[in-house]
Amino acid sequence: MAARKSSETPEPEQPNPAVISTRQYDAGEGWEVGQRAPQDAYRALDAAGTGAPSGPVVHEHPGGYARQIVTKGSVITEGVKRELDAAEGEQG
Repeated sequence: MAARKSSETPEPEQPNPAVISTRQYDAGEGWEVGQRAPQDAYRALDAAGTGAPSGPVVHEHPGGYARQIVTKGSVITEGVKRELDAAEGEQG
């Protein structure tokens, strides 16, 4: 004999409308979290072979070893913003 379902079904949990994830909307183009990157962003890696980032953020591949932080048109995440801010802090 098949089991019967309970007549009471739990309602699905609703998201908190006051909290909006940065991945749920697209703002304009820019370098803030949730916006789309207007350009590629790269950072050179040190020549000593440690893999540590060095130098400023550039928008064309700097040659040699480099890390691409974000591609043009991609959404800026919190991690990308942290890396961009860290590079700026080292330069400034």
